[in-house]
Amino acid sequence: MNNAMHHPRLTRAQHRVLHINMQPGMSPNTAQIARLRALWLERRMTGWLVAGWLLLSWMLVALSTPLALAHNETSKSAASPTSHEGAYAVGPKGGRLLQQDDFAIEITMFERGIEPEMRIYSYAAQQPLPPDAVQLQIQLTRLDGPPETLSFSTEQDYAVSNRAIAEPHSYHVQVQARYQGRDYQWQFDNEEGRITLSERVIAQSGIRTERANARRLQQQIQLFGVIAVDPTRHLRLQSPYPATVQHVWVTPGQQVSKGQPLLELRNSASLKNFTLSAPASGMVTLRHVNPGQVVTNDTLLEIVDVSQVNVELSVFPNDLPMLQLGQGIAVMDLHNTHRSTTSINFIAPVMTDGHIARVRAPLANPQGQWRPGMHINAQIQVAEHPVAIAVPHSAVQQLQGREVVFIRVGDTFELRVPTFGRRDDRYIEVLSGLNADVEVVTTQSYLLKAELEKEGLSHAH
Repeated sequence: MNNAMHHPRLTRAQHRVLHINMQPGMSPNTAQIARLRALWLERRMTGWLVAGWLLLSWMLVALSTPLALAHNETSKSAASPTSHEGAYAVGPKGGRLLQQDDFAIEITMFERGIEPEMRIYSYAAQQPLPPDAVQLQIQLTRLDGPPETLSFSTEQDYAVSNRAIAEPHSYHVQVQARYQGRDYQWQFDNEEGRITLSERVIAQSGIRTERANARRLQQQIQLFGVIAVDPTRHLRLQSPYPATVQHVWVTPGQQVSKGQPLLELRNSASLKNFTLSAPASGMVTLRHVNPGQVVTNDTLLEIVDVSQVNVELSVFPNDLPMLQLGQGIAVMDLHNTHRSTTSINFIAPVMTDGHIARVRAPLANPQGQWRPGMHINAQIQVAEHPVAIAVPHSAVQQLQGREVVFIRVGDTFELRVPTFGRRDDRYIEVLSGLNADVEVVTTQSYLLKAELEKEGLSHAH
């Protein structure tokens, strides 16, 4: 065998490669080339082995990391169902699953077509239990009220709360269960429709509140009408006997004072001149004569005193029984730029051909802002109702087709869905769903509504 095959600097693998690549009769130079080729091939094979080992290590790490993360998340959820938003175990019915050892209960909320009620399913060793096998008591503590203790009765395969659960379903929950002589307890927070803001943000946003307290609501009806001249203040001047007009000293639109000379006439019989003066102060609205005109019993001038006018209202039959003489009226023009008050002094005893009753009230008009012919709105207080809780109209927002308000407790705001009753022009009666003396947001509440809509109003139970 050629001595090049036994070069002392060649490894066993290099010798193998050299032996493969070197044919009989090769020269030393040729053998050197083969030896270099063997060295290159060995290094390349070593590189492949290292790269393969690194790739395998990376794959093992990548596969183990998600498993570890999943294990950590599972452990976190089991140990603390409310450790982060939405992280709690879900039971077979889609509710919140609370588990201890082999015993578990599942809390669900049923509200399809009925008032929301809590339904509890129980399990032992992951198998359903009859509802009467477990004794339950749940306490709900809301942001603004005392704790509510729920009792349960059995129904089908679940226990159902004996009272409806008012919305929003946002509260601290304490659960006590007893099964086969052993007691189990859990607690967690279920938050819904809640926003917490810093004092700085509250001040900068202009949020204001008012306490929901007892009020006296004013029951009112709204009527429409027109401003009219008071007939007793509409004066028509006539000559006491036939005469010829000599001078006319006033024109339409001119204000005159009582006793002011208006016309000079010549008596057709005595040929003596005489003067007609204003019988009252007012405005000349019409002039029917000119100098040289012969008059008998014609109307010469019309003067109207608009320092007091009448409010003429139209009343439909269903509103008529609620009206009586002396009732107060608030009068407003159609643009709400002027507002005055008066009281009813006349209710027509007969209806018009259109089955409308006429109601009249005098209205002081010293500044002349109430012009005859002007259309107006009128509100008449017909009753007063004391209510236990009322909130301003400005506190009410429309959210998902319902009327809602926001309460404030400290720096936290939370949605409420009250049941409303009677209303007046400022306040709305609250029948249920809101505690007395709680602060309700009356200014900028739409910002809270927008924040909830932006985040997506949660409805987790």
